[in-house]
Amino acid sequence: MNRLSLFIVALSVLAVGCSDSSPTSPSPSTVRTTTFTVALSPANEVPAVKNADAAANGTATIELTVTRTDAGTITAATANFRISVTGFPAGTTVTDAHIHGGPAGSNAGVAVNAGLTSGELAITNGGGSITKNGINVSADRAAAILANPAGHYFNVHTALNPDGAIRGQLADGVTTVVPSAGGGY
Repeated sequence: MNRLSLFIVALSVLAVGCSDSSPTSPSPSTVRTTTFTVALSPANEVPAVKNADAAANGTATIELTVTRTDAGTITAATANFRISVTGFPAGTTVTDAHIHGGPAGSNAGVAVNAGLTSGELAITNGGGSITKNGINVSADRAAAILANPAGHYFNVHTALNPDGAIRGQLADGVTTVVPSAGGGY
């Protein structure tokens, strides 16, 4: 009887050690992309732009892709930016483009840099467009944007308006689930 008890205890320890709930096994994850389409206008800047850039406008499409554990924790995030602008004067130099963490009517610091270098968004005949993909976003910042899109704005900066030439608030985006490699969601 003593050997049988020892065998059962050993078998139980082995079974627990082989359990799927081991802390070293990876958590399942879900990948979701939320797409924000933002109309950009000089009237939305604070203060509103009234110089040569005042006739400009544009659109920014921001795809924010996050990976979440089953518990909902964001473990990774990237952004893709498609920026299209028109109405700028000849010779305009676009210097930057960013998501800022601030509501309408206020200015705030940069939350996510689109990764543009000065002059990279070429303005030909008053307009131009550019795509920047795979920009890393911190998990905390991604969570803040998804929780409160209206508390963030996107703007394009020019040499004439280094604080921003055209701007628009983010609004609720469209979210899609990206299938996992295993075929499930």
